[in-house]
Amino acid sequence: MKNTLPSLLFIICSLSFSPVGAQKLWTIDDCISYAMQNNITLQKSRLQLQTASEEVRASKGALLPTLNANTSQNLGYRPWQLDGMATVTNGQVNTKVDKTYYNGSYGLNAQWTVWNGNKNYNNLKLSRLSEQQAELSVEEQANSIQERIAQLFVQCLYLHEAIGVSQASLETSKKNEERGKEMVEVGKMSKADLAQLTAQRATDEYNVVEAQSQLATCKLQLKQLLELTGDQKFDIAIPPTTDEEALNEIPALMTVYEQALATRPEIGNKKLAIESSNVNLAIAKAGWLPTLSLSGGFTSSTNSLANNSWGNQMKTNTNMSAGLTVSVPIFDGWQTRSSVNRAKISQQQAQLDLLDQQKTLYQTIEDYWLDATTNQQKFRAAKITVESEQQSYDLLNEKFDLGLTNIIELLQGKDKLLSAQQNLLQSKYMTLLNMQLLRFYAAQR
Repeated sequence: MKNTLPSLLFIICSLSFSPVGAQKLWTIDDCISYAMQNNITLQKSRLQLQTASEEVRASKGALLPTLNANTSQNLGYRPWQLDGMATVTNGQVNTKVDKTYYNGSYGLNAQWTVWNGNKNYNNLKLSRLSEQQAELSVEEQANSIQERIAQLFVQCLYLHEAIGVSQASLETSKKNEERGKEMVEVGKMSKADLAQLTAQRATDEYNVVEAQSQLATCKLQLKQLLELTGDQKFDIAIPPTTDEEALNEIPALMTVYEQALATRPEIGNKKLAIESSNVNLAIAKAGWLPTLSLSGGFTSSTNSLANNSWGNQMKTNTNMSAGLTVSVPIFDGWQTRSSVNRAKISQQQAQLDLLDQQKTLYQTIEDYWLDATTNQQKFRAAKITVESEQQSYDLLNEKFDLGLTNIIELLQGKDKLLSAQQNLLQSKYMTLLNMQLLRFYAAQR
């Protein structure tokens, strides 16, 4: 496809490196390129495009005259035939009675519809529009797959980094547990408080496993979208990202929408549907118009009982004809009127479908824009929150070592820090994803 989400690769600018190791690491470019060739749904859309192209060829053929050749060979038997053919040989008369005979007929017929209210020409125009719609449908399907790949890929990146946060939290919990054991031994902490530290460590271990499971599920969904079989190894390349990328300027809502109106295939498809409805209306109205057609034919026949040779019979029995036929509709039981009315209804439906598609497109872009704007604001706030919670937790650790705070406050501080770090990651990647989807909608071509 000519539109492969190049701007979506906000995290892919550093993905031109070669993967290290035997297993291939898939970049988002790799995923999109592979899906464009192997996704089954997309391949079905391309087959529908091929079918539409064949319909165009068939419509072109309907403008040409038709030519048919025919022949028939018949064998006959007359069991009670008494008369025959008499011949004289050496003064003697011989009579031959042919009870078995055969005859043949040969024909060549041509037919050409010269004019039928431009129905054939409009059918060709309609099939061409259908071909264009099928091509745009392939683009729609490709865009949908690319967006889904982008969402899954970014989700995998988020989960990968979330695992790092959970693992760092687990390491802190392990250190706190070890420190608690030492404090219990010297009598500075009760076993009940140590049990809380142990429970916190176990919870963090669970969180790491849960995050790893979510990442595995995300990669599996991405693998399935690429139509990779179960025995094929699959893992993604994890590029470095910076906070500055999430703080870039967000494209303006109306600018994205106006550009999307001019480039998105789903909008173009609905516009072509309106054109098709106009052509269908013209085809329906052709039912009130006369039809003019030309015909011509050649026929000949042979018979084994004739005195002439086969060649002479073909010549003498030749018959050629040509004709002009004009058919004028007078009354068809209101069939044409009903067809015209249905075509007008379809015309109005196509116009409403375009308006509905434009509305859906605006809502989609507005959702992306709102998500990008909101998450960018959350990201700015989350950065400050993480810094604050980190400082607070460091102070709680120092106070805990000095015996100036209890285990409850320490654990609460750790939970707040972990929550702030997770909020920071989520807002960062949601901002990046929605910003690049906006650019995808705006700069598709």
